[in-house]
Amino acid sequence: MEAEANSQDIRAPRPAQHRASRLPDFWTLGALVIAVLVVGPVLAVVWIALNPTENIWPHLMATVLPRYLANTLVLMLGVGLLTAVTGSVTAWLVTMYRFPGSRVLDYLLLFPLAIPAYVGAYSLVDFLDYSGLVQTSLRDLFGWTTARDYWFPQIRSRWAAIVVLSAALYPYVYLLARSAFREQSGATYEVARALGRGPWGLFFRVGLPLARPAIAMGVALALMETIADFGSVVHFGVQTLTTGIFSVWLSGGNAGGAAQLSLVLLAVVILLLALERSSRRRARFHRPSRAARPIVAQRLTGIAAGLAVLVCLVPLMVGFVLPVGVMLSHALARPEVWFTPGLAQALTNTLTVGGMAALLTVAAAVFMVYGVRLSRHGLPARLMPVTAVGYAAPGAVLAVGILIPLAALDHRIADLVLALTGHDPGLLLTGSAAALVLAYMVRFFAIAQGAVDAAFGRVSPSLPLAARSLGRGAGGTLRAVYLPLMRGSVATALLVVFVDCVKELPATLLLRPFNYETLATRVHDQASAERLTEAAPAALLVMAVGLCAVAILAHANRARSTG
Repeated sequence: MEAEANSQDIRAPRPAQHRASRLPDFWTLGALVIAVLVVGPVLAVVWIALNPTENIWPHLMATVLPRYLANTLVLMLGVGLLTAVTGSVTAWLVTMYRFPGSRVLDYLLLFPLAIPAYVGAYSLVDFLDYSGLVQTSLRDLFGWTTARDYWFPQIRSRWAAIVVLSAALYPYVYLLARSAFREQSGATYEVARALGRGPWGLFFRVGLPLARPAIAMGVALALMETIADFGSVVHFGVQTLTTGIFSVWLSGGNAGGAAQLSLVLLAVVILLLALERSSRRRARFHRPSRAARPIVAQRLTGIAAGLAVLVCLVPLMVGFVLPVGVMLSHALARPEVWFTPGLAQALTNTLTVGGMAALLTVAAAVFMVYGVRLSRHGLPARLMPVTAVGYAAPGAVLAVGILIPLAALDHRIADLVLALTGHDPGLLLTGSAAALVLAYMVRFFAIAQGAVDAAFGRVSPSLPLAARSLGRGAGGTLRAVYLPLMRGSVATALLVVFVDCVKELPATLLLRPFNYETLATRVHDQASAERLTEAAPAALLVMAVGLCAVAILAHANRARSTG
């Protein structure tokens, strides 16, 4: 309702002629073009899957699809349970209690967001594998000589993949659950204590039910990232639907089969989103008033305080300290790896492609949201929520929907130029980083759109109305009123999209031009060849970029909680 009210306030006066008012204006057309561009790759996947040149669906059903689907569902179940428990319990502890280090842990628990899951996978295997620090120390300590002298759990397995993914993704649940707990009224808990509820009763009977919608949303985000993951699961040897897309497309050379697996993956994502929305359908919780008493944190001492610290430290150690420690140890052991050929070029490529994609994505989001608010037509407003499907679609799925149509278009353009000029221009789109930039835009458009839409909603409708009454056009109002007031939100959206572009691996692996390396692909290529020392500098650079975004996110949440 607020968006509709704002859009009415900033619309231009209606033309005198009814016929002219029905024609789409520049902003409406632009919003429609952007929506089609974002949704197009997903629709292309559906079309290719339903019209394959070679139908291998019966073969997939009879051979690999059950295994791919079973492993994907097991990972989702394990990660869903572990992130829900870890994120909600740690959020409850730092919100409801005070114990040694609780204020610092309140922000440190966000740090695993900066670590790509695949970096955590490489670090855990290096730390716990046969030649790693743990098993080497055990053999030295007890005099064991071979693996037959002792038992140690298999590291490259599903359980390890679940642990690594959960350690990297629990902050989604933690962040939303912490906000939900803080927004609850302290009076509710005082009444519950007066009725005899202890700490466990407060958590299970009051706090958890009230925060359930936020926890469900956080788990849904973690599960979407789990479905999209490629680097971690392939390193642990777990065959999922995502690894199947790579195998069928690159090894089997069957684009139609890859599209059919992509369609299955999309169906899983849509089912997940439907379940998440259904779980929140009747969950409506509101604070009694703005003046509701805040929660007063209880102080813990003794064993209880020690257990609280331990519970918060375990996910932080696995999700942040271990990956950073392993990569730092490798990078410091051989400082010359910072000067190996290709690292500087990978950094340049990452900054160039990620920066370009972030700028175009946020600019497109600003244009679309503003166009929807100005438009007199209902279609752009109905299409805008659909553009979020790009974020729900894994990178491997988007790569299928982008590369195949772009390759066909590329060949047509090359043939046309050759016929007209006699010169073969080569592949202009798929032979450059253009396809990669487009994939990043589609994948992360929903993030930019959400941030920009919220920023537009915080601008008072009287300001653009005043600008329009003083003769400013739509573009002038955007430049003179909205953008200056929204620059903080726009800058945050730019940073978040850029960081996600830097960390994105599946789409980058499939769409990068020949001999084109980014930091993410360099880490993957070197670690896959068991050269973790050479991969360490690139991994540390990726983590450093992520830490910048997490620091800004923590600062924004601190300002919001104290404001």
